[in-house]
Amino acid sequence: MAVAAFESPLMAGLYGDAEIAAHFSAEAEIAAMLRFEAALARVEARLGVIPAAAGPAIAQALAGVGIAAADLGAATEAAGIPVPGLVKALRACIAPPHGDFLHWGATSQDAMDTGLVLRLRPVLEILDARLAALVGALGAAAGRHAGLPMAGRTRSQIATPTSFGLRIAGWMAPLARCRDRLGELRPRLLLLQFGGASGNLAALGERGIPVMEALAAELGLGCPAKPWHVERDGLVEFANWLAMVSGLTGRIGADLVLLGRSEIAEAAAGAGGASSTMPQKANPVLAETLVTLARFSAAQAGLAQQALLQTEERDGAAWAVEWLCLPPMAVAAGAGLRHATALVADLRPDPARMAAAIELNGGAAYAEALAFGLAPHMPLKDAQEIVKAAAAAQAATGGRLIDRVNAACAARGLPAQQLDLESQLAPGRELVERAVKASRG
Repeated sequence: MAVAAFESPLMAGLYGDAEIAAHFSAEAEIAAMLRFEAALARVEARLGVIPAAAGPAIAQALAGVGIAAADLGAATEAAGIPVPGLVKALRACIAPPHGDFLHWGATSQDAMDTGLVLRLRPVLEILDARLAALVGALGAAAGRHAGLPMAGRTRSQIATPTSFGLRIAGWMAPLARCRDRLGELRPRLLLLQFGGASGNLAALGERGIPVMEALAAELGLGCPAKPWHVERDGLVEFANWLAMVSGLTGRIGADLVLLGRSEIAEAAAGAGGASSTMPQKANPVLAETLVTLARFSAAQAGLAQQALLQTEERDGAAWAVEWLCLPPMAVAAGAGLRHATALVADLRPDPARMAAAIELNGGAAYAEALAFGLAPHMPLKDAQEIVKAAAAAQAATGGRLIDRVNAACAARGLPAQQLDLESQLAPGRELVERAVKASRG
């Protein structure tokens, strides 16, 4: 078992996501901080904060520099952060006197937080694209199966007839809303962090705010009203969003695990995994993986909340919590979206098994419909008592529920009831259409 399953050669295919993980690599972190430092130098030179020649010289030097992450390890261990070692190494690569103006008026957290935001921007694009693909696939599947009857289940018990399409629409709708949420949180997340030592831009004086505004524009980021050193709500909101996405893809996995149980076998998806000793098995590996990732992210979301407990103007312990939980949560969400899309593309319902489930226990799934069918002739409570007594008799001695109900109707001079599965499904068809339409925005 590896320290990090997301990067293990054995487990990364299941739990990892190379495309997203690349944005959290040490190399990507260094590159993003170099981008911050180059942009800061250009802006400060343009605004006359540092010599005009220093900005282009610094930017040019940083464009060609190569700093290995391993070379910063000892300095990071000593300082608790990589920026002091990085700035020292970079100054050695810049021709004097320009190197003295690198990182002018900034603090380590400015470089690290802005570097993180710069890396999160493409991560958001990847996640949004995958989310859109999954929502689209779910919408198509929901429409395709809107008329496929299956037993609805509440609290693990068969309840009433519904449709497989409506079940799928229930997977889709909250994921579509997650796309809306992502659009809403973007401007709160993709913000420049630039505040200097204590977050008040004191080193730059009256030129601090102009530099902050120009630097945000240079990097294509939003400019906050004030630096957000210890205001971690944007990152925690993103962590909560990641946990929500993982939880919702996990819900798909959990339903598929249940639907694919040997004794239920109402739907399958994916190829299934082999057993080392039982040749007949096809384990629901990807569906189980979705559940695992959801559980992991739910736990990490609680840890991410701890990052809100920042004290004073900087809190190294609370800050570092983000480094431990945010990258794997992003990777987990990305992997979950990828696996869920593959499963939805291979959904294989079994109409016969679904129909048989509706007929279990003498067609007990129609109990609600039968009670409401009697309701025009008596108070609903009395109708429900008739059906409840008929269900108890059916459970004791067998037969069909409708026959028991109609026997009771005949004894009371009431009209016989009819079963109409299509009328049970009709509202669901319209609900599927409405949900799919809403998901397209």
